[in-house]
Amino acid sequence: MSADPTSRDTNSSASEAQATVDTLRWKKFPVLDDGFVCLVDVMGNDSSVVQAARVSYGDGTRKVSDDRTLIRYLLRHRHTTPFEMAEIKFLVRVPMDCWRQWVRHRTANINEYSTRYSLAIDASQTTEATDWRTQAESNRQGSGDPLPADVGERLTAEERQLQDGIRDVYQRRIESGVAREQARKDLPLSTYTEAYWKVDLHNLLHFLALRMDSHAQLEIRQYATTIGEQIVRPLFPVVWEAFLDYRMNSMSLTGPDTGVVQRLSSAAATAPPWSEEAFLAAQDPAWADLTRCRERDECRSKLQRMGLME
Repeated sequence: MSADPTSRDTNSSASEAQATVDTLRWKKFPVLDDGFVCLVDVMGNDSSVVQAARVSYGDGTRKVSDDRTLIRYLLRHRHTTPFEMAEIKFLVRVPMDCWRQWVRHRTANINEYSTRYSLAIDASQTTEATDWRTQAESNRQGSGDPLPADVGERLTAEERQLQDGIRDVYQRRIESGVAREQARKDLPLSTYTEAYWKVDLHNLLHFLALRMDSHAQLEIRQYATTIGEQIVRPLFPVVWEAFLDYRMNSMSLTGPDTGVVQRLSSAAATAPPWSEEAFLAAQDPAWADLTRCRERDECRSKLQRMGLME
């Protein structure tokens, strides 16, 4: 009796997936000047998402769609439960200010390095002279252009002096017998911490969608991009492809956005790209009397991205 070719394909795919895990596990991918992310363990792969979905859809699904098509359908239509069946555990080293943003994503299991029990990690994130950024004029929580090089050099020198001084104070407290839980209180937010971070694939993709976005702070964006491209992509290649297509490289049109496009299409005398004057004439009535309107700005940006506006 000949072997089942489907079984051989499944076994081969499983072997390849395990080889990928073995290659990635405990490999430290550097981020910033002294941070890293690495894979500790993973439960599941692309097939786990498909398997979970077919419990709901039944055996007949395989006859009408292959695994890639099903995964893309699930992500495209926001059927998230099958993605919760896979989990990934990371070890990360990250500055505390960046970690503050990270742990706002509460749908994960965390065990962090404790400076009550252990000495604080002797490393702080430092800023290169060319990496200091101005405050963005249009975004209260964002960055603008780089500061001049001479200003950056002064700021970097002051930063190193400050970090070295605080570290010396911390060390003297420890040597004087001060409890670790109290000695740590003046350490800067640039101090690195380490943590195990375990999260299911659905919530990880949500984290990546927000933190890889251009509006996220640069430092956490670098962590998210490293996790996504160096770890998630090789572990879940089909899911990653769909994630890029339907989350990162897509846009959604709101009800008011759709109304603007419809009015432009029916009223404009010329074909796109449409002018600013035509856009304002077709804008949602609720925006018309507003001097500043973020929703209007976002709509304009979407239309420009699609080549529908000048």
